[in-house]
Amino acid sequence: MRRHYKITIRGLVQGVSYRFNAQAKAHEYDLTGFVKNNYDFSVYTEIEGEEHNINKFIEWCYVGPRLAKVTEVAAEEGELIGYSTFEVRK
Repeated sequence: MRRHYKITIRGLVQGVSYRFNAQAKAHEYDLTGFVKNNYDFSVYTEIEGEEHNINKFIEWCYVGPRLAKVTEVAAEEGELIGYSTFEVRK
């Protein structure tokens, strides 16, 4: 069953290619949605897909790319929107 999650990642997550690595992971796990930087230096993503793949993506969010230092991941389930791709937004 497809699910929708809103995820905010905090820590040293901007300037370390977090968004582009998140996009690669989303493709790997067959997820759709988007990822963007927030003004408070966090990263925000909305993802849709099968729950087991979303769980793998959230696990990856705690680690992120090599140079990231993640301090917090907040995930909340939301209503399905029906994204067809996964994109990096500014």
